[in-house]
Amino acid sequence: MNLSFSIIVPVYNRPKEIDELLYSLTKQDFGDDYEVLIVEDGSDISSEDIIKKYASNLHLKYYYKENSGAGMSRNFGMERATGNYFIILDSDVILPTTYLSSVKNALIHNFTDAFGGPDKAHESFTPLQKAINYSMTSVFTTGGIRGKKKSVGKFQPRSFNMGISKEAFKKTKGFNHYKVGEDIDLSFRLWSEGYDTQLITEAYVYHKRRTSIKQFFKQTFSFGTARPELNRRFPSTKKITYWFPSLFIVGLDIFLVLALFGYWQFLLCYVAYFVVLFLDSLLQNKSFKVAYLSIVTTLTQFYGYGLGFLKSYFFKSS
Repeated sequence: MNLSFSIIVPVYNRPKEIDELLYSLTKQDFGDDYEVLIVEDGSDISSEDIIKKYASNLHLKYYYKENSGAGMSRNFGMERATGNYFIILDSDVILPTTYLSSVKNALIHNFTDAFGGPDKAHESFTPLQKAINYSMTSVFTTGGIRGKKKSVGKFQPRSFNMGISKEAFKKTKGFNHYKVGEDIDLSFRLWSEGYDTQLITEAYVYHKRRTSIKQFFKQTFSFGTARPELNRRFPSTKKITYWFPSLFIVGLDIFLVLALFGYWQFLLCYVAYFVVLFLDSLLQNKSFKVAYLSIVTTLTQFYGYGLGFLKSYFFKSS
């Protein structure tokens, strides 16, 4: 199978992160030719000087355009790519040396017109970034839907680490204009066109995500608001599990009020859950600080997503 990769990376005010990503691309154990298209999405802080550093090591194409959001910038890059398979990455990821070879080997063994990969925390990440990564990827928080396991039904690739064939891109016309949930929307449209998706567990990336609790809350709130909109556009994809974060925070709030009146026993199930989270994060990260912060980030995630979901469900955007 003749696979020719084009890597598409939208960037907005993140020159330091794009530097780290490009550096990791120079360390790939991959012998095939590939191109990297950097699409500067109307940034105030340009990445052009950083990109020039790697002109002799990578086949780079740099574009600057007016701000339109990540989805439209990805489409912009794919429209100008010369490969027959597009790999889409966020600018704040770092690749292990085996990333590209893992993608190629997996597609040769089991070709699909789209794939997604998981994310991990790099050892250089801050304790908060490691805790956020835990909350976003743990089976105890998201159920493994972001790449921890394969037995989660059809895998929905996420745009921080995914691929799509040129054929499938032309058929679906890529990402819609939505600012959040555009990758899940694309997965649903790929399936409706008869294309398959797969999780390539070996094609993981180190994903920095957000660097503060406030930013993480805002991000998860946006994720929550997107899900009811996706359910309205694709009714057959509704699942009761999407309600879990909202039910979690409503139950916690009710039990906290009951505890004020002496009925603290109801909180024991939540205490047990957070103990399990703490111990699991401690086992994975080997850090008491990260384990403690994992409780904070999980609460932030549930409140952000849960409140966003309820807002979008009961108060539709016009």
